[in-house]
Amino acid sequence: MHSFKRVTNYFECELYEQTGIEPEGHPWLRPVRSSDRWRKNGASYAFYRVEGEEVHEVGVGPVHAGVIEPGHFRFQCHGEEILHLEVQLGYQHRGVTKLLPQRKPSQQLVLVESVAGDSVIANATAFCSAIEALAGVSPSLREQAVRGIAAELERVAMHLSTLSGIATDIGFAMPAAAFGALRTSVINLTAEICGSRFGRGWIIPGGVRFDLDLALIEKVRRVLNEVITKFSDIEALVFNSPSALARLEETGAVTEEQARAAGLVGLAARASGIACDARSDFPYGIYRYSSVVSPTLDSGDVYARVKLRALEIRNSIQFLVEQIENLPGSKPKSPLKELAKNMFVIALTEGHRGEIAHVLLTDANGQISHITIKDPSFQNWHGLSLAVRENGISDFPLCNKSFDLSYAGHDL
Repeated sequence: MHSFKRVTNYFECELYEQTGIEPEGHPWLRPVRSSDRWRKNGASYAFYRVEGEEVHEVGVGPVHAGVIEPGHFRFQCHGEEILHLEVQLGYQHRGVTKLLPQRKPSQQLVLVESVAGDSVIANATAFCSAIEALAGVSPSLREQAVRGIAAELERVAMHLSTLSGIATDIGFAMPAAAFGALRTSVINLTAEICGSRFGRGWIIPGGVRFDLDLALIEKVRRVLNEVITKFSDIEALVFNSPSALARLEETGAVTEEQARAAGLVGLAARASGIACDARSDFPYGIYRYSSVVSPTLDSGDVYARVKLRALEIRNSIQFLVEQIENLPGSKPKSPLKELAKNMFVIALTEGHRGEIAHVLLTDANGQISHITIKDPSFQNWHGLSLAVRENGISDFPLCNKSFDLSYAGHDL
């Protein structure tokens, strides 16, 4: 029960912030999206402080020097060593979940695709799966396969983007540029299929808007072959470089015990030895018939989070090749029906960061009355705070990029 309490910590903070219902005996109520006020007395939140001689505080953000979203990081340091990091978000709360029930179905999908710009496919698939469950329809096997192709293309592209950022942070310019170029090849391939490099408009309730014809299948095959060939060379360059490994290994480690207590999900959890992946734990769509290997590592450091991305790129490309080689035949679309009344549904997908959950409720007229969206960043930001403890403050950008979390996905 004590471990479960720790896992639900941040969820209870959100409940308190939204409703004023205070969880009994909660050890550390803190803001979730209230950056400039706090519910108890309306005053500014008092950040945690480490007391002691030579302990000093470093505040970073929410306005940053680089091109980055707003977030405040408050470090308690002894010299260069980080003793504690508190992350405060909520500076760009967009009211997505409040807007969704007020909009027409055609507008709702546009909002869902805007939850996090690098997880368009994952969020659209979760939302559409929830709508389909409420409407009592199911996409054809071919449409499920195409959704799986879309999802794994998104995963490959975003992992390549993160690897490029990691290489940049350790000053390894050639792999940074090469990974970035490969990412461009993948998102351009997505654009060839659906007209958007980020997959906007591809996934719709009831199925997909864009299918793959023979010419596109051949294009996908050729591009993926080029990507994996070039990727293998760049991957070897990074992981055979002593100077690169010196920066990655034993930096920003999160133990399995810490990861479980914090409720980490997705790649961040798998890097600490926890096998969790919605594609296998709660199979949906094409993953019920065709699985993707989801490896784990146990060092929990930057190296593990970087290496897992490389492994997942390989496994996703293998899955993609299998799908395009064995696409089921096309079938007529199932027409959408009215949504069930007074119903509750949860839909899970596995984005490139981890588990994404969409929770929908309908009213007596069959209209969406409430929606809650949980991005994996909601849990995993605390993992970053754990990772940087006892590390030098100069390694924070590297640790941060190894998690590569979403501000927008958290703030909604």
